[in-house]
Amino acid sequence: MLKGPDAFRTISEAADELGVPQHVLRFWETKFSFIRPMKRAGGRRFYRRQDLDVLRGVRSLLHEEGYTIKGVQRLHKEQGVRRLMAAAGGEVDPGLLAELEAAEADAQRTVDLLDTDLPAAEAAGPAGMTPETRARLKAALDEMRAVKTRLDALLAQTPSADS
Repeated sequence: MLKGPDAFRTISEAADELGVPQHVLRFWETKFSFIRPMKRAGGRRFYRRQDLDVLRGVRSLLHEEGYTIKGVQRLHKEQGVRRLMAAAGGEVDPGLLAELEAAEADAQRTVDLLDTDLPAAEAAGPAGMTPETRARLKAALDEMRAVKTRLDALLAQTPSADS
């Protein structure tokens, strides 16, 4: 049965479409923070067309261009999702891409905030965490959740190269 270009794909459908085994997609999720399929009850993964475009780029970089996992991670960190999608030949609406990249920058600032707070919290231990540190960590977590929601919404709006 053929699905429309905007239909969600299960992990088996995504794996077939990308020409990689399912376990490779699950492995890539652990190595690349930007690969985040939707998950439903029971942990079932559903891939959007934008997820597939990014995965095509990752596959191309790893399997065709000879990048290592660390190389793809570095490329994403330095050039963002635009470069990954370009590796797959996909194009993204410039306005949506700017919003997506801004959301990624927000997420990085939050991670940086967590990195500065965590050493003090770890040194104090859970019981010794100051109320200020606890509040800052909670604020950072809330901000990360908001950024994730924003990224998911932007990815759902991003047009595929197929359309």
